[in-house]
Amino acid sequence: MTDSRQPTALDLPIVDPLPEATQKYFDICTEKLGMIPNVLKANAFDIDKLNAFTGIYNNLMLADSGLSKLEREMIAVVVSSINRCFYCIVAHGAALRQLSGDPMLGEMIAINYRVANLEPRQRAMLDFAAKMTTESYTIEEADREALREVGFCDRDIWDIANVAGFFNMTNRVGSATAMWPNDEYHAQFR
Repeated sequence: MTDSRQPTALDLPIVDPLPEATQKYFDICTEKLGMIPNVLKANAFDIDKLNAFTGIYNNLMLADSGLSKLEREMIAVVVSSINRCFYCIVAHGAALRQLSGDPMLGEMIAINYRVANLEPRQRAMLDFAAKMTTESYTIEEADREALREVGFCDRDIWDIANVAGFFNMTNRVGSATAMWPNDEYHAQFR
């Protein structure tokens, strides 16, 4: 199934022709994912904005971290679920299903992570991300200490906060622009 919708409700056409490096990146996406994620198409009206977005995303979600890629996707889905961001719940829900190999876990995390049988480390991490999303102004040392008690170091806490913060920002942009997830995500890894 190929998605023929515009990636957002805004009329921001993709730069044509794309710069060589961007075209190569899109070709890699097509080869590895079978599609170009709509979030990339949405940002491709301005190559500097696209590069800034992909730079931050790749650093937070793919670079070395004390958090596994699965844990980072869990944060993305919990934050997106609280914010009701359709694009990110669908897209990162697929990634969570893929990384966990467990479609049921993916659904539980997307709907209510508290019903999932999580390790104490993961539960504390998601509690922190949820609190950051709903009432970040109430976070205090006891919240960071709760993360340390389950094995997170201060660098890990930095990464948890940055992943949660990034998705809080992108959720709001996605919702404000009616960003639509690629149709392919819906059936993936079920």
